[in-house]
Amino acid sequence: MLRLGIPVIGVTNVPRAEAFWTAALNLVPAEEWKTDTWRTLTYRDGSGRALGLLRSASPAEPHPRLHLDLFTDTAEEQRAEVRRLVGLGARTVDWDHYPPDPDFVVLADPDDNIFCVVDLSHAPSGGDRPTP
Repeated sequence: MLRLGIPVIGVTNVPRAEAFWTAALNLVPAEEWKTDTWRTLTYRDGSGRALGLLRSASPAEPHPRLHLDLFTDTAEEQRAEVRRLVGLGARTVDWDHYPPDPDFVVLADPDDNIFCVVDLSHAPSGGDRPTP
């Protein structure tokens, strides 16, 4: 039976990407399938794979159709996480597609892959999220 695996990010420098994403998301690199061109990042609690990093020669897309959304629960937490991620090597992006009063901030990782930090309390749903 087919099932969804993990998101994979194309990167130009695997060790740099590993350092950024493990620090950004509190993940750990796994030995599973580890090569010069691949890293699997897992959850610290051992609950499974979280993210794949694959060396890529192609450049990052300036307006990717697929990207990661990282969630925060408040505007204050969003601001703090954006500052932390920038301190780890991300950069803010001069995004030309922001709606009025956005609930997200667009950043790029050290390989220029676009991702968003979303404040769920400001999301269109008004912060009403399904409970697990």
